[in-house]
Amino acid sequence: MNPSTQPGAPAPLTGVKFALGTLAVALATFMNVLDSSIANVAIPTISGNLGVSVDEGTWVITLFAAANAISIPLTGWLTQRVGQVKLFVWAILLFVFSSWLCGMAPTLPVLLAARILQGAVAGPLVPLSQAMLLGSFPKEKSSSALSLWAMTATVGPIAGPALGGWITDSYSWTWIFYINIPVGLFAAGTIWAIYRDRETPARKLPIDKVGLFSLIAWVASLQIMLDKGKDLDWFNSPVIWALGVFALIGFVFFLIWELTAEKPIVNLRLFAGRNFLGGTVAISVAYAVFFANLVILPQWIQGFLGYRSVDAGLVTAPLGIFAVILAPVMGKIMPKSDMRVLATLAFLGFAGVFFMRSHYTTSVDPYTLVLPTLLQGIPTALFFTPLTAIILSGLSPDKIPAAAGLSNFVRIFAGAVGTSLLSTGWNNRTILHHARLTEQASVNNPTFVDAIANLQTTLGASTAKAMAFFETSLNAQASMLGLNDIFWLSGVIFLVIIPLIWVTKPGKGANAGAAGAGGH
Repeated sequence: MNPSTQPGAPAPLTGVKFALGTLAVALATFMNVLDSSIANVAIPTISGNLGVSVDEGTWVITLFAAANAISIPLTGWLTQRVGQVKLFVWAILLFVFSSWLCGMAPTLPVLLAARILQGAVAGPLVPLSQAMLLGSFPKEKSSSALSLWAMTATVGPIAGPALGGWITDSYSWTWIFYINIPVGLFAAGTIWAIYRDRETPARKLPIDKVGLFSLIAWVASLQIMLDKGKDLDWFNSPVIWALGVFALIGFVFFLIWELTAEKPIVNLRLFAGRNFLGGTVAISVAYAVFFANLVILPQWIQGFLGYRSVDAGLVTAPLGIFAVILAPVMGKIMPKSDMRVLATLAFLGFAGVFFMRSHYTTSVDPYTLVLPTLLQGIPTALFFTPLTAIILSGLSPDKIPAAAGLSNFVRIFAGAVGTSLLSTGWNNRTILHHARLTEQASVNNPTFVDAIANLQTTLGASTAKAMAFFETSLNAQASMLGLNDIFWLSGVIFLVIIPLIWVTKPGKGANAGAAGAGGH
């Protein structure tokens, strides 16, 4: 609900206050969205500096997303308990503090602990930033407020990889976190100065503690299981078995408790609605594939193509170009369109992009790398807002905040799970292709013998050096084939989940405004 429409709500901001307030809220949103992608291209560097594998370094992303997902359902309760403005300012300040801890982290465990804190305090930033903007604009300009919000959130994927790569190469990976400090302090100070007399009433409310702790327990155990699975050889390890069983029991308990509690922390009864169920499952599976590929693509570009962090960032940055260009167009066509058609076009576009990538080779040129990423911006523009409009359509206004919070929890957690699963899948397919290629590397294979002889002649090297060069090439080829399998699977998944969109009832973009709640 637009706060400015509520009885006794403060008048919209004007003049300098309006400009500064809007800028500060937008910066807080940008800072949060930026941090979800800025670390992607820095993972190889962070892993190397902290003396861990790239797979372990990926936990920097997945644990942030998991913590972020858990905290989102708490936003409504915290807002009523603390007040909208105080909660927003405190969330920004704690985000700044956790960013400083991330930059200071001497070891991976310390960095992961700081990232968990950062993800947890980031939860309220996205929904509250939208509410603050809606309260700043006149009612008749609420669509402009949401367009500005969406634009700010969309710029993150453009700036994140490129900025993260440039900072990592030019300075140190620690500065991808330190840059939040001046931005956050400015945003918090400005928002407090302008918005403190517009605070919402605070009142003491009970919280579903059992539901909250069971949510944290099963989400944490499942995420740790997924992140540690490969290192511990999956279910050959009693630790993985214990984590899996605990996650399953915790999840079942959570379901039963939340469905029977008088005031549950998560209103699972929303899934009884056809549009909410179909839309939430569709957007969550799609986002899992979308986000996971954003994480693993820069790792391959740096690890096997030899690109610098900044170059890997520039390769992945064009994703947001069409997303930003098409944002105003989407605002015009959505009210006249069937959201299911737009979402279907988005999924077909994503499938096409991933099928294009599935033909990459180890000698791929920059143009072939960039083109699918550039085109991916088109389905990205058609993706978030129409699906969120479907999810929220048909709900009464009092249920929309809970529905937006729950759908965003599922979507963001799916992104963390998807990253872990696709990273593991890439590793497993690479091992398989490596084994198949190695079978051909036999002294009984004339082609292999000739290849080694040619390498010795070309490189002027010994047999041992020629074999080492061959092994490096074989590793790169196996990784490429494994990644092609992941790209192909990603395309298939987008095609398979299209029917989920058509399970929902038809509707126009009436709820597009609410789609801003965490759309990116």
